Amino acid sequence: MRMIVSRVCARALVAMVVTAASVSAAAAQTTVILNESKPDVVYATLRAGTYADTNLPTVLTTRAADTSPNNHRRALLKFDTQNRIPAGSNVTSALLTVTVKSGGTADTTRTIAAYQVTTSWAETETTWNRRRTTSKWSTAGGDLGSLIAKQVASNAAGTKVTFDVTSLVKAAVAGQLGSSRYTRVALVDVDSATSDSTRNFYTPDDANSAVRPTLKVVYGTTTTTTTPPPSGSTLRVLQWNSQHGGVGTDGVLDPARFIKTAASFKPDLVSINEVERFDSYANYDGPAKLHALMEQYTGQKWYSKFTTNYGSADGRGNLILSRFPIVSSGVRLLDRGAVAEVIVTVNGRTVDFMSTHLYYDSTSIRLDQIADLTSWAKGLPESRIIAGDFNAGATSTETATMKANYIDSWAQAQTDGTAIAYPGNTAGNTRNTRLDYIYYSKGASALKLMSSQVFDVRDANGVMPSDHRPLLSIFEVR
Repeated sequence: MRMIVSRVCARALVAMVVTAASVSAAAAQTTVILNESKPDVVYATLRAGTYADTNLPTVLTTRAADTSPNNHRRALLKFDTQNRIPAGSNVTSALLTVTVKSGGTADTTRTIAAYQVTTSWAETETTWNRRRTTSKWSTAGGDLGSLIAKQVASNAAGTKVTFDVTSLVKAAVAGQLGSSRYTRVALVDVDSATSDSTRNFYTPDDANSAVRPTLKVVYGTTTTTTTPPPSGSTLRVLQWNSQHGGVGTDGVLDPARFIKTAASFKPDLVSINEVERFDSYANYDGPAKLHALMEQYTGQKWYSKFTTNYGSADGRGNLILSRFPIVSSGVRLLDRGAVAEVIVTVNGRTVDFMSTHLYYDSTSIRLDQIADLTSWAKGLPESRIIAGDFNAGATSTETATMKANYIDSWAQAQTDGTAIAYPGNTAGNTRNTRLDYIYYSKGASALKLMSSQVFDVRDANGVMPSDHRPLLSIFEVR
């Protein structure tokens, strides 16, 4: 009998262990539903044209502008993943669902894109021009970051539209997007504009919780293992004009060829010009593509900031890629140009890094751009590095103007005897002359230039990944 009891106890013990393991496994995953208006979710709609300074905090609408900018609308949502999800949680799934309330009768389908919003905004203050009453958006219409997902929204009331925003929520919860861990999303109609493109969505204030915007997040109870920021005192800065996102001198668009070559130089910060997003040169998200390729070819986590030259969501612009987490970022619109800016921490020091591309066809416009750029940069922290295609030679007035407050890294390396070129290009030309520069501020006492190099990137057939050559400057951060 004792043997039988022992076996029964053993079976019970096994069952208890299995049950406990099952409970433990189940407990390891937690699901949170965020759809309660304030504080879980806040929202607003941005409307352009004569409504650009009007706050619209009670509707959620997207529409592509047709004949009038008054018709252009974008929907903003902010979810409280800061207080509802513990810092460091391992987010395994995050799905954003919105429900169509009404839509244009002729357009039965519209493509809606979910973008990260990179700066904070206030529900009862934000407009097309401003994120808060006292603060403008860096780019009118909202500071849009990476494209997260796209979905087709029908015009039928009650239609559910779900976006997989796992990557965004994961980064927000991990604190990789700055000090705020809120998840901020913009819904943007990215199809061609028509008079029937409107999509009205139910809001977080609707009495029926089933139709409210909902963020469903699944996360683990253990903290994530994140790749630590790069350590050491060496900073490798790469400047390269991509020619429309990677059009080589053979006329072939090959972003992978371009980024694979860039990655071979082992950069830490990269300034890339002529990056295209959903325009005539690239009917895809070029910044997201180049970012993903850099992670693919380096096997490392990278961070990014992109701006178009005119502040719109789509078009040509400048992309920054960083191996360092971005502490904060900004955009400065110039006359026919723009500057993307990020702040990172290197060896315990703050480095403010900017990427720009000056106008190609006018010295006077370039000088106006430089005046605006340098005036704005004065208010940014040291140490400052400005990289870009300046469309001006080494002896130009533009270069002399920049050198009043900044040091030309290639010219300084030539003086120091640490400039590296290759036979036939000892002048360090990045195209038909020196057009690409990496400047560092004269007040950047934490930066010591070690060397600069212009690379020969011709393959066996003489083909380059772009019509520009890359420039790399290496600094010691002290």
